Amino acid sequence: MYSVRTKKFPLSNKGSNLVKEDLIFLERAADVEYRLARQTVIDYWKNGEIEQEILCDAQSMLKRNAIHCGAAIEERCPICELGEIYYVTYVFGPRLPAHGRCISTKGELQRLDNRKTHLSAYVIEVCPDCGWNHLVRTASLGGK
Repeated sequence: MYSVRTKKFPLSNKGSNLVKEDLIFLERAADVEYRLARQTVIDYWKNGEIEQEILCDAQSMLKRNAIHCGAAIEERCPICELGEIYYVTYVFGPRLPAHGRCISTKGELQRLDNRKTHLSAYVIEVCPDCGWNHLVRTASLGGK
């Protein structure tokens, strides 16, 4: 079956006062939603075509960012059905770290969107309990 993962960090969302709308307010023609791909993966898992170890492979940094920088979306994990789902947004582009910038404060995404350079944002849903993670949306920022 699968091995039980132990929790190595507290599951309190102390570091973030973000809400879902703070992270995904943009909707432009270049944005891409991955809801159908997500549902397909979940259906494959429910039909036994994908192992849980493959689905629940979030790195520890992604789990920590979900808890401390992400926005809880008041939805349960589709895999373990116990953990709460968080949305985490990373932005990539010029003058940002190579590993991306994790959005952690209100207004940060808006400030990045006001830049003249083009940036790419990736919203990921994460379950810190079991490690489920899936890309929710890609968005273009900046270029103003």
